Amino acid sequence: MYGNTARQLEYQEQVEEKKLPDPKKWHKQDTTWALSLFGTAIGAGVLFLPINAGSGGLFSLLLITVLAFPVMYYSHRALAKMIYGSNSAEEGITGTIREYFGNGASKVFNLVFFISIYTIVLMYSVALTNTASSFIVHQLHLPEPPRAILSLVLVLGLIAILNFGQDITVKVMSMLVYPFIISLLFIAISLIPKWNTSMLSFSSVSTATTGAGYFNMVWLILPIIVFSFNHSPIISSFVMKQRETYGLAAVDAKCAQIQKVCYIMTFAVVMFFVWSSVLSLTPNDLMMAKEQNLTILSYLANELNSPLIAIAAPIIAFVAITKSFLGHYVGAYEVMRDMIIETGKARGKNIQEKTVKMIILTFVVLTCWYVAYANPSILGLIDSLSGPLVAAILCVLPMYAIRKVPALAKYRGKFSNVFVIIVGVLTVLASVKSLF
Repeated sequence: MYGNTARQLEYQEQVEEKKLPDPKKWHKQDTTWALSLFGTAIGAGVLFLPINAGSGGLFSLLLITVLAFPVMYYSHRALAKMIYGSNSAEEGITGTIREYFGNGASKVFNLVFFISIYTIVLMYSVALTNTASSFIVHQLHLPEPPRAILSLVLVLGLIAILNFGQDITVKVMSMLVYPFIISLLFIAISLIPKWNTSMLSFSSVSTATTGAGYFNMVWLILPIIVFSFNHSPIISSFVMKQRETYGLAAVDAKCAQIQKVCYIMTFAVVMFFVWSSVLSLTPNDLMMAKEQNLTILSYLANELNSPLIAIAAPIIAFVAITKSFLGHYVGAYEVMRDMIIETGKARGKNIQEKTVKMIILTFVVLTCWYVAYANPSILGLIDSLSGPLVAAILCVLPMYAIRKVPALAKYRGKFSNVFVIIVGVLTVLASVKSLF
């Protein structure tokens, strides 16, 4: 509490000395951060959103349209609030957890965080293999390669790229963010002539006509919403920069302002892509895409009679999934490295960096290869693991911190808190539901 008071006094002094920019005005750096969040929020996860949105019928599509913005906005606002008052936010979410709840909680969080990231790495291994296989068969008109060989070649190729130039690769992948978004808009616009009314007919609406049936549908679509729009790793950096630029007293309002602009853009682009994709297919097509375990772009390329989409869509999907795989792999690698080193120190062993790297690479190659070969349902992984784990970090954890940490007491009693905790709990429970 003393630290917060000291920072507030410092902020007042800086304002008096005219060192801080006016937080009520929109500045160039606000535009930069809004675009950064926008680019991070739209990833390969949105390639699976139209399938879940449309395969449940018109009601499911409308529900996702209504819930997408508030779920995205209020959940990421909750995480930002948790970080505001922390003196350790520069260490990321892990440092904030350690400060609020101690080392034990920090270790538990690291484990949950690792599982949430690595599940996504595994999921993208499957998606990449399926995208490549579909492209070879449907666009190149070649025999389907053995899945075991194709998945191994892809996984080894991706790992090799990172190990021969991780920094360069990450920069290149970052540069592909906006071309990917432009490509989504291009695909969405090019699909307009293909729109049909099958999704709008009564027969395409889910048969869930009872109150319990509608609730069940809401329950089952929350994981894909939470997963598709998640960009929690960048929130710590975002909050720290706003606190540094505008001071502690103004950081809440300024973050809310920037996030609102970003999420309006994100919602508009993603939902236009979702609606355009869904309206160009039939409910049966979307169910078939779900069964074939493909991204919406690969399925569109295979089914629509459009040479342009047939070539462009799979390439866009492949690049987007590769970018997301590499980005999540870097995060998973760092968490695994820290966990291995800390475990070694706890046992009195100083594990060499070369040994740590070999352990991680062996684990990644074997697990990604096996899962890519096994070809589990991608949407099933999102429903049972990725979505619930992300919701635990993005929704449940911030609400618990706001409830328990004195420094965050001023954020209690908000209606948005109720919304976030309900979304978080229902999404976490969805993992249990998916098992039955």
